[in-house]
Amino acid sequence: MPQIIRTGTLLLATLWLAACTVVGPDFERPESPLPEAWQSDALNTLSRTVPPADAPWWTRLNDPLLAGLVEESLLQNASVRIAGLRILESQAQLGIAGSTLYPQLQQLSGNALGLSTREEIHDQSDTNSMVQFNAGFTLGWELDFWGKFRRSIEAADANYFANLARYDDIQVLMAAQVASLYINVRTLEAQLKITHDNAAIQKRSFEITERLYTSGNDSELDLQQAKTQYLGTLSSIPILESSLRQVQNALAALLGRPPGPLPEMAVQTGVIPVVGPDFAAEIPADVLLRRPDVRAAEMQLAAQSALIGVAEADKYPSLSLLGGFDLSVLALSGSPTSSALFVGPGLTWNIFDYDRVENAVRVEDARYQQLAEVYRDTVLQAARDVDSSAISLVKGREQLAINEEVMIAAQRSLDIANIQFREGFSDFNRVLDAQRSYIAQSERVVSNRSEIVLSLIALYKALGGGWETGRERPLVDDATREQMQSVTDWEDWLDQPLPPAETPFPTPESKP
Repeated sequence: MPQIIRTGTLLLATLWLAACTVVGPDFERPESPLPEAWQSDALNTLSRTVPPADAPWWTRLNDPLLAGLVEESLLQNASVRIAGLRILESQAQLGIAGSTLYPQLQQLSGNALGLSTREEIHDQSDTNSMVQFNAGFTLGWELDFWGKFRRSIEAADANYFANLARYDDIQVLMAAQVASLYINVRTLEAQLKITHDNAAIQKRSFEITERLYTSGNDSELDLQQAKTQYLGTLSSIPILESSLRQVQNALAALLGRPPGPLPEMAVQTGVIPVVGPDFAAEIPADVLLRRPDVRAAEMQLAAQSALIGVAEADKYPSLSLLGGFDLSVLALSGSPTSSALFVGPGLTWNIFDYDRVENAVRVEDARYQQLAEVYRDTVLQAARDVDSSAISLVKGREQLAINEEVMIAAQRSLDIANIQFREGFSDFNRVLDAQRSYIAQSERVVSNRSEIVLSLIALYKALGGGWETGRERPLVDDATREQMQSVTDWEDWLDQPLPPAETPFPTPESKP
């Protein structure tokens, strides 16, 4: 009895030490490459309002059709669905990592051997049979003495949160891409409308000059100039129509639909959403660190930090507990049955592989430093995105105010040129010049309005918003869920909700 107590005490002490010893660095978020008081001057010049908590940014463009297309893409797009499946994959990987804390070797073996002989003695035969059974069970448990398995769990945990951040990030990208393509479709539709309207005006001018030339009241030069301008405008229509179809196909692809125009976009053709003076945004003091791509880069870094500890644990001896039971039975009269029970520790130490193990640690450390540079660059890129899109929005508004005045002046010039030509006070060249100026300015205003909306979309994307409601959607649709459950027992994994948007990502400072 005292021997059992001493053995149990030694085992408990070993397990306690194994639970307290973890080699390798503890992850800490790298220092931000941005100054603590950094602000985007361009963003600060814009008026800001706080949006309702349940209102994604794309609803603030006041276009229900656009909002519906964005929501559809977040459910149907293949990239979003793949990102959701990767979350399930990382959850399973986390479960595999967690199983290493339990006995890793669990082996049940058994075999049977049969032997039969026949002897012929004095015209008589005699048959002898022998059957041997062997069964055994072996159990091996490598204790996590240096924290190798706990570091593996830490890496798998960080990978799970990295995939969760990538899922958020792909939704940010998808919403921005769908909204941008939608605006591009509306812009091309507006440009086509302007081109068709101008072609009709120029055709009328060409017909007037043709009649004047036929009657001998005008020169052939005016006729050919009018014809050149009219046909030049007509030639631009197929290019615009081709571009429109290509953008429509790209938008349909994001929605998981066959290529071609979207039937629901046949209404409000050429209408570009108007951006008001206010928009929903936050000062990017810490918003940049909450962008999904920045959080994904941080979690990748955390996972790599844990892998340094996994590699470093190989420098030290590993202690295992081994146990087993063997049973041997011989089915022969008078043969004994034998059994054996064995329990004992095992020690493994790659003492002569020091260079290999040490270099493996250096490999993981070098990879960590690479990901640290990726993280810092991601933060800087986020700041560049915010500032660039904000300045584009500010300057685009300034430009639009001027361009709209210029378009009004160009329209008035065209009206005056037409009146003077009809009354004989000027030649047709003045009309052609006024038409060219008005056409160019009309197209410039349409492009300017489009660029303002695209800049606003880019700003929302740069601020990393719009992913929060995605946490409330299921990771897989009903058809995929049914198929997966028919192949594999997923228990209730496919119906478990994701952590809510306000859940902080685990860091050493936040872990209990």
